[in-house]
Amino acid sequence: MADDAGAASAKRRQFRKFSYRGVDLDALLDLSSEQLMGLVHARARRKFTRGLQRKPMALIKKLRKAKKEAAEHEKPAVVKTHLRDMVIVPEMIGSVIGIYNGKVFNQVEIKAEMMGHYLGEFSITYKPVRHGRPGIGATHSSRFIPLK
Repeated sequence: MADDAGAASAKRRQFRKFSYRGVDLDALLDLSSEQLMGLVHARARRKFTRGLQRKPMALIKKLRKAKKEAAEHEKPAVVKTHLRDMVIVPEMIGSVIGIYNGKVFNQVEIKAEMMGHYLGEFSITYKPVRHGRPGIGATHSSRFIPLK
């Protein structure tokens, strides 16, 4: 019996530790904004150097509040936003955001892998084309309408 417990702990799955450009998640959360700017891509770096305006800061404040009010081991409340051009920063990880796509708010849970991407990348604005499905006017037979 003790041998089985030892074998089970030896077989235990090792989860891959997330790192963003060589920096692990715990260290990412502790980085200052200047250090984080050095890690992200050039477009995001330019956006950060020009300064965070009022709306992105308000979104981050709402996300902090939702996380603080959430119960232990529970997902925080959804925070709705139209800010599709907001770059995902480590502070947002674990939050649930409703991202507007022009019609509805798509709920997206922010994961560590999304770091450095824009919110709009996770809420598609169009309905993808479904090829191979005939509709009205698709074939010549659909043109024929009998009189009686």
